[in-house]
Amino acid sequence: MRAVGPPERFWPFADGFVAGTRVVIDRPRGSAHPRFPQIAYPLDYGYLEGTRAIDGDGVDVWCGSGDRGRVAAVVASLDLTKRDGELKLLLGCTADEVELVRAFHNQSDWVAGALIARPEGV
Repeated sequence: MRAVGPPERFWPFADGFVAGTRVVIDRPRGSAHPRFPQIAYPLDYGYLEGTRAIDGDGVDVWCGSGDRGRVAAVVASLDLTKRDGELKLLLGCTADEVELVRAFHNQSDWVAGALIARPEGV
């Protein structure tokens, strides 16, 4: 089976989902993970206020150095300790920042993340 990327409408739709929504940063860049203090967040991490993810909390976001109104990528994350899966939006991230997030979600034996990057020019 051939892998197929998201439909062209996904990225503008994702930008629209984020538009006008307040980003709440509850784990600033460099802060320690609440359950695993040896793990530090490489970028600001938080959620979109007034949204709801599968876990009942706000949709998770990573914030890079660029425009927070533009979704640069998405990470689908599975956590074996919490037994959950989540979608995380990467806002305003450069290619290097996207790589930091991809590595963050794949640094342990109990969490794995699949990254979908926004194609150039979309």
